Amino acid sequence: MREYIMKLTIREIAKMAGVSPATVSKVINQTGRISPNTIQKVKRIIEETGYQPSFSAKTLTTKKSNMIGLIYAGELNVEFNHPFFNHVINSFKNTIGLLGYDILVFSNQAINIGEVDYIARASHYQLDGCLIIAGEDIGDSITKLDESNIPTVGVDLELSGEQSSYVMTDNKKVSKQVVEYFYLHGIRKVAFLAGQEKSQVSNERRESFVQSMKEFGMDVDDNWIKYGNYFEESGYEKMKEILQEDSRPDAVFAVSDMMALGAMRAIKEAGLSVPKDIKVVGCDDIEACRYSDPSLATVKQDQIKIGKLAATMLHDLISERKVPKSLLVDPELIIRDSCKVGADFSGRS
Repeated sequence: MREYIMKLTIREIAKMAGVSPATVSKVINQTGRISPNTIQKVKRIIEETGYQPSFSAKTLTTKKSNMIGLIYAGELNVEFNHPFFNHVINSFKNTIGLLGYDILVFSNQAINIGEVDYIARASHYQLDGCLIIAGEDIGDSITKLDESNIPTVGVDLELSGEQSSYVMTDNKKVSKQVVEYFYLHGIRKVAFLAGQEKSQVSNERRESFVQSMKEFGMDVDDNWIKYGNYFEESGYEKMKEILQEDSRPDAVFAVSDMMALGAMRAIKEAGLSVPKDIKVVGCDDIEACRYSDPSLATVKQDQIKIGKLAATMLHDLISERKVPKSLLVDPELIIRDSCKVGADFSGRS
């Protein structure tokens, strides 16, 4: 009997109640004008059979599931467990929840079925929209989703579709703020620790770093530009490589705080002092910055604001309101002990 009940469809419930499938859907979704007697009759059949409405049944009338697909685009675990993205996702989740949506997290790993088809999966679950968190090696499936009619918002990923928007930190300002600070304090020899060579965000920061260095009349040493993967161990290894060069930088700017923490470890192991011998600046302002020794100077990305903007933009896309194609969030340079500069040090922590 239980197996039969679980296979019931909305049409079978409608037949048992002597009404149309549309009427059953209206009862389930509490919409439309239906007599109290009909409502009670349908509800009694549902209770007696233990019927569980499917996604299709719930959305037959409203055309909305109030479900959002959360997609991590790229190689699994490349950046998804980075503290920056954790904070962005939590902020997005809290905001989108207040707007009345639940979240369905998609795995990006296709098992024995070829490339993931996000359009098909979004249609299967009748999702109202999707949020894409950008990793590396973005596949064609993301491009197809961007070009579809499914409302989609990207974080740290430029989208161009008619139903798409994106939000990210202004990465050009990230690097320019750091270079400007070094210039104003007489620091001219600066190294740069990047993310993957194919990373859009890292490349924007690298290009801005090089451009800003040239604008301020500061030489760029290609031997001091190293590519890692945003995590601490890569910052440690790449800083060791820089320290093996014939000359040594006076400062290093890393595209993530975790890489910067790794760089500080390498500097200390080489018998050098931070900030006396080499000053270090990271990016993100993760919590660990405040408790490192010395405390880590960083460029703060407003993760809470990014998450809230992404949720609000997606809700507006779903509601067919006017939405900006992109929003760039201003960064904030926070000076801590790792970049202390004489009497001009602000002491901010």
